[in-house]
Amino acid sequence: MLKQKRQLFEYLFIGADLIVVSVAWLIAYWLRFKTGLVPVDKGVPEFTQYVSMLLFIWLIWAFVFRRMGLYRPMRGVRRTRELWVLVNANALSILFLISMTYLFREKSIQFSRLVFMYFWLLSTMLTVVERSALRFFLRELRRKGYNLRYMLIVGAGQVAADMVSRVRLHQELGIQLLGCLSRDGADRRGPGGIPVVGQYSDLRGFLTRTDIDQVVVALPLEDHQILPEIMDELKDSILDIKVIPDIYQFASIGGAIEEFEGLPVISLQGCPLDGINLFAKRGLDIAIATASLVALSPLLGFIALLVKLTSRGPVLFKQERVSFDGSSFSIIKFRTMVSDAEASGPGWTKPGDARVTLLGRLLRSTSLDELPQLFNVLKGDMSIVGPRPERPVYIEEFRKRIPRYMLRHKVPAGITGWAQVHGWRGDTSIDKRIEYDLYYIENWSLLLDLKIVIMTLLKGLRNRNAY
Repeated sequence: MLKQKRQLFEYLFIGADLIVVSVAWLIAYWLRFKTGLVPVDKGVPEFTQYVSMLLFIWLIWAFVFRRMGLYRPMRGVRRTRELWVLVNANALSILFLISMTYLFREKSIQFSRLVFMYFWLLSTMLTVVERSALRFFLRELRRKGYNLRYMLIVGAGQVAADMVSRVRLHQELGIQLLGCLSRDGADRRGPGGIPVVGQYSDLRGFLTRTDIDQVVVALPLEDHQILPEIMDELKDSILDIKVIPDIYQFASIGGAIEEFEGLPVISLQGCPLDGINLFAKRGLDIAIATASLVALSPLLGFIALLVKLTSRGPVLFKQERVSFDGSSFSIIKFRTMVSDAEASGPGWTKPGDARVTLLGRLLRSTSLDELPQLFNVLKGDMSIVGPRPERPVYIEEFRKRIPRYMLRHKVPAGITGWAQVHGWRGDTSIDKRIEYDLYYIENWSLLLDLKIVIMTLLKGLRNRNAY
């Protein structure tokens, strides 16, 4: 039954995709040769020549889309991931199509390069719209109780409870929870209020007498010794089987399953900021820092002059801080305190602190003292957005007191950050700052960075907690 449902929806998506790319191909021909947007110098080719290409387009798009997994069940898969695969699949398909058209050159059949460009843009845009519409339609069907999948959970501990809460949170997935199996099988309510329908040993019998589509093995850590028996019961089943190991409690950020030479490896501490992501973030930092320094250079010069004229000592203040991967660097600020402020050792500033100069108090309250950190960004010591860097002397204290504190060094330190735009800056709760910093790391994206920059500009640079 499950296989038949899958085939039905696979045919639906294949048919919709092929109709959409066919329309895109015909519109591309019309845009190039019938609208006059670009002059036609070599005459208008026969429409039938382009129509005859549809068979090859269908074969190429169906093959590439299938190979890239676009016809597999995608319940629970993020829509952004599907759309990203769609963009890549269309790009690969157009390359195959262009390569194939060289076969026709010997027959004096030429295809317009502009048609291919229009087709690529249109096929990408239209398949994205078509897939989004189909997914929306299916989600609404599931919300109304149609096209459901029935799930049994093997396990009745915290992992099972977390699975139950997530399934209920996403009703658009159309997953109906039948119940769970536990070690004792007592007649009681299971995690999240679902019924306990038997013991682990009842698994085979329950599968035979009940219409089930998915089995989720979510054994608590103390029951993992019976996992081989459970998997042996399921080895001949054609159901969807998923295993959730009870070790994600040890995961901190970026937990994921990776592969090493065919061996699945569970990563407990990862970070989205690596590879191309880190390169893109660095590019954004350089662009913003360079533009800001050029635009703010008169203000920087004016502040430097005021610092020099109002107190004795250097214009800039340097201090050791810790950034990406625990590496230390010298942060640069405009000096806001008297030159011998830390003669008796490091310490937090307090309200009415006599060490802070009159100009320094103004610079701190407006965050203008931090503008020279744009040079730190250009040097690569810092980023525009990230957790605020802390002094090594305080890090040793915080790491002992605050769980997961050191994870904030998984990304470059920043001038502004998710904690700062929510008011957690200066003399505020360290615990709340860490909470917001870890949220930023777990959910990082270039869009989030841009959002934080915009929020910083809109909310202003004023720091109410600066002394």
